Amino acid sequence: MSKTVKDVIFLLIGSFVFSLAVNMFVIPIGLGEGGVTGISIILYYTTHLSTGSTNFILNGILLIVGYKFLEKKTIVYTMITIIATSIFLHVTEGWGLHLHEELIGMVFAGVLLGVGIGMILRVGGTTAGSAIIARILNKFLNWKVSHALLIVDLLVVLASYFIIGIEKLLFTIVMLYITTKVIDFVIEGFDAKKAVTVISSNKNEVADQINEQLDRGVTILNGRGNYTKESKEILYVVINKQELIKLQKLIKKIDDEAFVIVHDVRDVIGKGFLSA
Repeated sequence: MSKTVKDVIFLLIGSFVFSLAVNMFVIPIGLGEGGVTGISIILYYTTHLSTGSTNFILNGILLIVGYKFLEKKTIVYTMITIIATSIFLHVTEGWGLHLHEELIGMVFAGVLLGVGIGMILRVGGTTAGSAIIARILNKFLNWKVSHALLIVDLLVVLASYFIIGIEKLLFTIVMLYITTKVIDFVIEGFDAKKAVTVISSNKNEVADQINEQLDRGVTILNGRGNYTKESKEILYVVINKQELIKLQKLIKKIDDEAFVIVHDVRDVIGKGFLSA
């Protein structure tokens, strides 16, 4: 199966899961949402207009306005997502679960929204609306897509206060936070990467042990302390998140005064990780 076909399947499944979250949990509980979907839900609460129809019209307009900021592939994938999401929102309308415990519904709404959006973003598409703005911020300001999406969505959610009230608004904010975390998880997967910078007086032994115990390559960078004016060699290594504790113990055993910095890494392409 070609990559394009797999990507389209991801887009369709993601669109369905997203629509399911809206109609099964968000609307029955009376919560808001971010972006164009949030506006569509507000219009549904106030005028009973179909969320599928308003989602299609508003997202179509935003795509026309923002197409020049997106790559050709992203535009095509976003068009597929807009059409699929609008259809699925219409098909799943009325599938709501009327739960006695709204907290459970809020959690499941956040998880399903995160899974749906995450699947769409993972293959290079967007859910249009605020996701287009998030992609633009990611491209020009290097903001993390999920964080940019959260900020943009919050602006729409805060506006929904006048329709859903303060209690539902607070529920919605928590739901969006859950959504953001799930998006990160879906995009990064179980195998999140960490970059580690180590400054140690026993750098050679630390590097050798990393090679032997973790089977990871180590890059040595030249640096100089501004206060001491002394030249230092700095170790730089990229590892899986699961290897972090083992690495920290390894360093501490050799040099308990070592200075260690841990960074989050978005993507790693190369030997031992993803292929290009």
